[in-house]
Amino acid sequence: MIDQAKQLREKMLQKSSKKPSRQTRVIAVTSGKGGVGKSNFALNFALSLTEQKKKVLIFDVDLGFANIDVLLGRSPEESIATLLDKDLSIWDIIEEGPKGLQFISGGTGFDEMFRLDETKMNKFFHEMSQLQGSVDYIILDTGAGLSYENMRFILAADDVILVTTPEPTSITDAYSVVKMVQAKDPNVHMALVVNQCTSDNEARATAENFKHVTAKFLNKEIGLLGSIPHDAIVPSAVKRQVPFVLAYPNSQAAHAMKKLAHGYLKLPVPYKLGLKGFLLKILFK
Repeated sequence: MIDQAKQLREKMLQKSSKKPSRQTRVIAVTSGKGGVGKSNFALNFALSLTEQKKKVLIFDVDLGFANIDVLLGRSPEESIATLLDKDLSIWDIIEEGPKGLQFISGGTGFDEMFRLDETKMNKFFHEMSQLQGSVDYIILDTGAGLSYENMRFILAADDVILVTTPEPTSITDAYSVVKMVQAKDPNVHMALVVNQCTSDNEARATAENFKHVTAKFLNKEIGLLGSIPHDAIVPSAVKRQVPFVLAYPNSQAAHAMKKLAHGYLKLPVPYKLGLKGFLLKILFK
């Protein structure tokens, strides 16, 4: 088994030595607690990137609570769990969503992923590596909180988007995520999104306070990527199982999301190993 893993690592490193024509970046979307709109943000953010002519795949890795398919009103037959159980290829489990968005359902049983035997783990990472260069962004909808599995996804991603609301409990839990990440790897790039704001001033104040505290006590700079206002159309879109940027494209929330996605694309993009680097970190660290 060890020899097999070593061979897989060497192959991945060889393939990663040259920069591909399309550099796939991995974005982990996370939060300190549930109920802050993390999954809804991840989905609508992904769709907003597709509207900017980017190829995007959203991967539901919220272990045990996968719900991207629910938000899309879909019931996929295949998932990352059946990829292993049925010995499928990665292309067999990718679903086509609106606006060309691709998505992979976590499915029931995916919470056992990090307890797979060596053969199945190698199968998973081999299939995932096929996505390198096929899309511009892979967005991971991680679980909320500080579980072992969540931390592995966060620490391996190119970028981490931390979703919070202005509520004190949400901010406290988000701070705990930053504290844990900083202790394990201070080089992880993180950005803050303040969701469900009542005003721009509230969003800015929340972000400034968070930035001040993380800089002072953790020596970590967390910039504000953007904010999404509290908007009655958001729960309405969830009930309709249609992403709000599609159901209500002229709403305040949709305009804010599109602005946020546009701002993300303007950020400096240092070259990394992308998806291959992500898989190497997950598998061998």
